[in-house]
Amino acid sequence: MKTADLKKIRKSMEKELDAKRYEHTLGVAYTAAALAMCNDVDPVKAETAGLLHDCAKCFSDDKKISVCRKNNMEINSVESRNPYLLHAKAGYCIAKNKFDIEDQDILNAILNHTTGRPGMSTLEKIIYIADYIEPSRKQAPNLSEVRKLAFQNLDQALLKILTDILSYLESGGGEIDPLTKETYDYYADLLAEC
Repeated sequence: MKTADLKKIRKSMEKELDAKRYEHTLGVAYTAAALAMCNDVDPVKAETAGLLHDCAKCFSDDKKISVCRKNNMEINSVESRNPYLLHAKAGYCIAKNKFDIEDQDILNAILNHTTGRPGMSTLEKIIYIADYIEPSRKQAPNLSEVRKLAFQNLDQALLKILTDILSYLESGGGEIDPLTKETYDYYADLLAEC
């Protein structure tokens, strides 16, 4: 991936996203690049995934559904009831088809940045975490603790985020995507073994 590609992606995101979402996207991209440098991951790949992680976020629910169906992406029952959750799957398709991203690790990082998945790659963890801790994020629980943890141990930061998200959804009566719970269980078990 060339630096010129990043400029092209950045300009496209600035046009397609609202101002607040674009600021968040830049924050995720730069945070991801910093985390990548700390974890022996290509920072350009991390910045690319960060710039594209929410590329379908501002689509209407109907457009997210349409993009997913057109690209044979499975829509689970939670996503059917809450189509705004489909932005990661639609974003995967847009990154692949519109921006010609062929690197499967980048595509998986976009695809899994909202739910996570068991056995995530380091890049996937970085994008998931960067989305939660980027500088303009203000309201996430335990944010200061998670930000410090992210630069010390990705797995521990990931588990802390998953714990806080599940707690928030359970206390507020929100629907939990089964993959989020599977991801939590996987990393809770993995870290319990250490």
